[in-house]
Amino acid sequence: MEEAAEYLGTGVRFVRRLIAERRIPFHKVGKYVRLDIDDLEAFASAGRVEAFDRASVRRYVRRAS
Repeated sequence: MEEAAEYLGTGVRFVRRLIAERRIPFHKVGKYVRLDIDDLEAFASAGRVEAFDRASVRRYVRRAS
């Protein structure tokens, strides 16, 4: 879990919470928990938010007002 936390740039507690809430796939091998690097990548990319370009900002501001 320490390696997964380092990979995601978070604390171990956050990774444990993701596992407990079943928000990330994992494998249980006896008492050990294993995470696949592809699953970590998928989790990280799912939270990605694309930046606005100027035209998008104008449209967004007009809709909000």
